[in-house]
Amino acid sequence: MPAEKTDAVVIRLADFSESSKVVTLFTRDFGKVAALAKGAKRLKSSFEAALDLLAECRVVFLRRSSSGLDLLTESQLISRFRPNSRNLSSLYHGYYLAELLDGLTEDYDPHPTLYDAAVSTLGLLSGEGDSRLALVKFELTLLREIGHLPDFEECVVCGRPIALGDTARLWVSQGGLICSGCGRPQYEHTEVEAGTVAVLRRLTCGSDEAWQRLSVSQRQFRELRGLLNSQVSHILERRPRMLKYLSF
Repeated sequence: MPAEKTDAVVIRLADFSESSKVVTLFTRDFGKVAALAKGAKRLKSSFEAALDLLAECRVVFLRRSSSGLDLLTESQLISRFRPNSRNLSSLYHGYYLAELLDGLTEDYDPHPTLYDAAVSTLGLLSGEGDSRLALVKFELTLLREIGHLPDFEECVVCGRPIALGDTARLWVSQGGLICSGCGRPQYEHTEVEAGTVAVLRRLTCGSDEAWQRLSVSQRQFRELRGLLNSQVSHILERRPRMLKYLSF
């Protein structure tokens, strides 16, 4: 069994025995990995107390040839997630990020861009600013990486470009927006105003940091949240558990 080395974010922890844990990692080079960390619960171990939820670590693990758990042998802390102590939402946003990575990515399916986005987002969640837009940006990056990002440019029915003055509706099962001409009464609850569409396009058009200066109204935040809740729940085939703790 060759030893693999990579950077990783801890996205799930579970007790395995009195001294060991099962650790789910989202790694930069190998994607999601579930590994047994023997002795991780002991005060003195080779993991240097680095296995906290949402901590970024440099890990060494042995890949199993069968379908069993990999074996985590080393873990060195790079940075610990430190949510804003005066804003409980940043903690819940971090837990939601971990739930999405666990539920929407596959084992050994690497996404370095998504890994970098997760680390960057956790850093923003640890700051003093409004963490809501950072979480939306991460969700859109995640959907793009796994091939489920809705089309925010053209109507999925007629194919015509959706003008920013138009009122669009999200058709979740078809993965895109419907223009006002193709809209039907049954889609009214998914209505998205033109300003929200503009925000979505800006958030998905590149990796620069200009999006952090976007001015987003409370109504637009609610529409963004409703759209993403619908899309993520459709892919997972259930509502994420942490959704009820997100305040928008």
